[in-house]
Amino acid sequence: MSERPGRNDPCWCGSGKKYKKCHLAADRAQARSGARARAHRGSPPGATLAGRIAARGDARPWGERKILIKTPEEIEGIRRASQLAREVLDGVEEIVGEGVATAAIDRWVHDTITAAGAIPATLGYRGFPASSCISINEVICHGIPGERELRSGDIVNVDVTPILDGYYGDASRMYLVGEVSEEARRLVEVARECLDLGIAAVRPGHTVGDIGHAIQVHAEGLGYSVVREMTGHGVGIEFHEPPEVAHVGEPGKGPRLVPGMVFTIEPMINAGTWKLQILDDGWTAVTQDRSLSAQWEHTVAVTADGVDVLTA
Repeated sequence: MSERPGRNDPCWCGSGKKYKKCHLAADRAQARSGARARAHRGSPPGATLAGRIAARGDARPWGERKILIKTPEEIEGIRRASQLAREVLDGVEEIVGEGVATAAIDRWVHDTITAAGAIPATLGYRGFPASSCISINEVICHGIPGERELRSGDIVNVDVTPILDGYYGDASRMYLVGEVSEEARRLVEVARECLDLGIAAVRPGHTVGDIGHAIQVHAEGLGYSVVREMTGHGVGIEFHEPPEVAHVGEPGKGPRLVPGMVFTIEPMINAGTWKLQILDDGWTAVTQDRSLSAQWEHTVAVTADGVDVLTA
């Protein structure tokens, strides 16, 4: 968004509301937060993520990239955004059902996030047209909401990322619609187990590879596969930050975990092959063999003695 609309103009997000009734307050809050952050870090307006991180004294190297170590104040800001994400997903539980169009779920997500004075990070991100990602059955991630109505037997992932006062909180959750097959139900359960095991591997001195290894061993040991191309990621100050958090890996490999790191763990577990295909819309990732896929996601912070699940 290069220029804000006038107060009485239609909001840039496409909600149909006047700008003053929709994104005005959130945009102002984000601008103030960004100005404060730039002043604190000594970064010029419009600085890139790399420049912002380089300006901090607490960034840790990882290859040619930098991992941003958050301050306690920043983690509290990320926690507030993360708790909003959790509240939104709690509300989706009451909406998901047979005959409900995914576009209607997305509209509810958008209205709930903006009513809280936040911004849906996905809307307009690299051209993405919605305030949430809604992925059904063989869709691994980045499903675009539309007129497709939910049917009995569907398994559905809803992924939301509010920006609240300049901070990001990222989470997704699986929902079961009507009478779901035992095969689908078990896949959803295993995907949740994988998330829990990945979180349990987070502690100072461990590595990103330890997280991926815990997930991979569990999933593959039960006959499922783990998507390679999509990963978790650093989050909080920007939507996507270093490090990438692969859901497969070797113990002791990859970036070492230190207190203040904040990232997502979001394993995508498939009933068939781990390979994916991107559809013609440029976003929707589906399993190559059209087998079922399930995903859960939390935003976590590394603490001095373990892990803090910010979106729990």
